[in-house]
Amino acid sequence: MNETSPDPRVLIVDDEAEVADVYALRLREEYDTETAYGGEEALEVVDESVDVVLLDRRMPQVSGDDVLSAIRDRGLDARVIMITAVDPDFDIVDMAFDDYLCKPVQKGDLVAAIEQQLTASRYDERLTEYLEVTSKIALLEAEKSEPELDASDDVADLRERAARLREDIDEALAEFDDFEAAFNEISRHAE
Repeated sequence: MNETSPDPRVLIVDDEAEVADVYALRLREEYDTETAYGGEEALEVVDESVDVVLLDRRMPQVSGDDVLSAIRDRGLDARVIMITAVDPDFDIVDMAFDDYLCKPVQKGDLVAAIEQQLTASRYDERLTEYLEVTSKIALLEAEKSEPELDASDDVADLRERAARLREDIDEALAEFDDFEAAFNEISRHAE
């Protein structure tokens, strides 16, 4: 969480102004929110004061994937939650997002995902990586058949990485009450 504001700062990025404004309206009671109506505007306003970025993936000119890459290339500590109608595919394995939610997203899921990222940001890198890896696994398991998953070396690597990270961070996870239950309660794909 940034030290300049008493409330965590959330940047909402979507090329559809109505969508960005609805998310901002839903979140303004809990967070210091700012909106960017597209990738170009997001790159202009994202800085070290942003705690969480809610990022649409499919936008004209500068895509959410490009914004995500730029955030990581700049070394910003912002947590990035992709919020999009793009169904996840195996390409997400190499993406450096922290969570991925499919539209439409309910307010409760949105707030829970933001809170999880804010909590994770206060812990070490292993927890951050664990959340990222398990989010990708959950997304792929929801979208792909078991034979497709079993045939993917990337998925096998993700599962092994998750198991190793889980062993490494069991002590840190003990600090969370029902951490996995809360994590799994967030709906990440459209139903």
